[in-house]
Formats: sequence, C-alpha cells, structure tokens
Amino acid sequence: MTLDLPMIWAVIIATATFLYVVLDGFDLGVGILFPFASDSERDIMLASIAPVWDGNETWLVLGGGGLFAAFPLAYATLMPAMYLPIGFMLTALIFRGVAFEFRAKAGFRGKRFWTAAFAGGSLVAALSQGLVLGGFLQGITVEGRSFAGGHWDWLTPFSLLVAASLAVGYALLGSCWLILKTEGELNVKSRRVSRRLAAGVGVAMFAVSLAMLSVDPTVADHWGVSMTSIDWLTFMAVAPLPVLAGVSMGLCWWHAGQPGSELAPLLAAVGIFVTGFLGLALSTYPNIIPYDITIREAAAADNALLLMLVGVSVMLPVILGYTAYVYWVFRGKATADAAHH
Repeated sequence: MTLDLPMIWAVIIATATFLYVVLDGFDLGVGILFPFASDSERDIMLASIAPVWDGNETWLVLGGGGLFAAFPLAYATLMPAMYLPIGFMLTALIFRGVAFEFRAKAGFRGKRFWTAAFAGGSLVAALSQGLVLGGFLQGITVEGRSFAGGHWDWLTPFSLLVAASLAVGYALLGSCWLILKTEGELNVKSRRVSRRLAAGVGVAMFAVSLAMLSVDPTVADHWGVSMTSIDWLTFMAVAPLPVLAGVSMGLCWWHAGQPGSELAPLLAAVGIFVTGFLGLALSTYPNIIPYDITIREAAAADNALLLMLVGVSVMLPVILGYTAYVYWVFRGKATADAAHH
C-alpha cells in the first residue's frame, strides 16, 4: 500500500495548527481578559498560565515550519499575501512575552505599563491571527504559481468579522481555563464571563458561517446550499457539524453555571473549536490555498515528505509527551505567588 504523503502531512500540519489555536488560544484569552480584572486577580491569572504559555507556542513553530518544508508552494504563496498581519502577530507575541517577564519585576508604574502591554499584545496577536485566517478563507489571488494580489487584500469586512470572532473565541477559552485554575471570587467572575462569551461565540460563528457561503461557490457546494436551492443529500451529510457546534455551546454555557463543574466548560469550549475547525476544513478541501492550489499541487517531492515523516514520527510523540507531563505536574489551582520566585 502506497502512503498518501501529501494528505498525511496536511493532517499533521492541520493538527499542529489546531493544537496551537486551542493551547495558545486560552493563554491569549487570559491576556484579553486582563483589563476586566483587578491587580491581584491579574497576578493569579498570570500564575495560571506561567508554566505552559511559552510551550504552547511550540505548535506554531511546528505548523509554520511544516508548511514551509512539506508545502513550499503554499508557503511561498501565503506569506507574501499575509506579511503585514503575520508581522503584527509576531511583534505582539514578542511584546507579550517580554511583558510577561518584566511585569513580575517592575515597580508600580512599570507594572501598569507591562500589564497594558501584556493585554494589548494578547489582543493584537489574536486579532492578527483572525485577519490571517479571514484573508486566507476569502481566497488569495494567484497567477501561475505565485501570489498576484495586493499588500492589503487581507483587510476586508469578512476578515475583520473573522478577527473579532476569533478574539471572542480566545476570550472564551481563557475564561474557561480560569474556571479550572482559580478559586473564590475570580472563579465566580470567570463563570459569569464564560456564559456571556459562549453566547457571543454562538452569534459570531453563525455570522461567519453565513458570510463564508458567499466567499466562493466552492464553499456553498461543499455545504449543499445556494441562493436558490438546497442539495438535501449533501446538506444532511454535513449538518451534524453545526448541530455539534450548537450542542458544545449549550454545554459550555450550562457547565459554566454549575459551581462543581470545572473541567467541563473548557472541554466544551474546545469542542466548539473542533467543530469550527472541521467546518473550515470541509469548506476549503482539497485546497491548501483557497481556492486555486490543492494539497497535492503544493506538496514537496514524495522522497522529501517521507524523510521528514520519519523525523516527525519520532519528535511528535516527544512533544506531546512533555506537553502532557507539564500540564500534569502543574495541575491544580493557581495562586498569586506561584508565577515567579
């Protein structure tokens, strides 16, 4: 049996991207929620993500590096189209990382500055990722085998909608993480915020889903709908995804209101992202650059993909193992004095 190496690598990169979105998403969400917390609550919020936040970004490196190595044509097309928002994102992540360390050592005025830097860096990073995603989903202008659009093609009402929606989703992940990791008044506040954000994410996903149908005819065909008719066979085959998304939102909203339920809200929030991610994959498949370059057209040579697969088969279990170990070691509730010693 011959291995379908391009599809295997597409799944690997999609998995790394999803793990980044979920894992770094909750610590970006914690930063987005910073302005709504007191100074003492912020110390606890930082302590809850201190052991894991930088390790979460491993998945961004794996996803980006894997795209460069396994799908060089896609990388060479995507990067020129998204230089500006990717630059904003990387700058915000750097600023955020510096703020994380400096805030713990700064005096009163410095602490206020680095608090604002951490919150701002988190929000800008989330919005930038949403702009990249929105610009990607609306399609990239390609002529021949290269990007042929403008530097600002990514900035559209659709990409702004996706950016705002992703920031709300990250905030939901962050608030659900705080339910798991905090106690007392901050826990109660996080539950209240999570319920509001779960409803907000529902509205945002509905709006993005409707907008996606008008982005390209391929998307509507994959969902079996058009302005004039519905292909009921196709529609019924894919209908479980939006149903599961709605169920996940309802479970997140409900569990966030149950005082004894701590892990369930976070798992339900992750479920929302799973259904959303699968929905986007369904909308764009088999394209890796919507809606012009397919996965197989962009893939590197099979011998290169096979060699890299041997390496990733060793390294991926190692990364998963130490990630799980870190989360296990630092399980339990966070306290304000645990962030730095």
